[in-house]
Amino acid sequence: MAKEKIQKTVEIKNRRASFEYAFIDTFTAGLVLMGTEIKSIRQGKANLTDAYCVFFQDELYVRNMHISAYEEGTHYNHEPLRDRKLLLSKRELGKLQKELKNVGLTIIPTRLFISDKGYAKLNIALSKGKKTFDKRDDIKEKDVKRDMDRSMS
Repeated sequence: MAKEKIQKTVEIKNRRASFEYAFIDTFTAGLVLMGTEIKSIRQGKANLTDAYCVFFQDELYVRNMHISAYEEGTHYNHEPLRDRKLLLSKRELGKLQKELKNVGLTIIPTRLFISDKGYAKLNIALSKGKKTFDKRDDIKEKDVKRDMDRSMS
């Protein structure tokens, strides 16, 4: 009897990021996790709201990404807010490091998901902070689009 693949699709988004930042370039990175962290992610117990990425000794880490402690974890449980290493190619890391030298740019995680192979992946975006008038323009565009959709149906 074949083992059935029972996997709930996990997709945790940082909804605030698109409102606060204008995305310039996006990447998909793997994560170095402990066993209890992946179990918590599969339960959907992660939060990307205050997370950001930093370089430390030519390696990229995500900071302030909250992954709740695994309920059935013992003394091997993880720390919820620890820094987690991101896995990118050397070319991608070099490109990001070069771009970060520009003033006002930052790297923000936008989406955490489980890949088809069962690995946790993190979409990150090289982004620039929006000013208040940019945010107002986005709200206005959203309202116009919603009105257009209403009038069509």
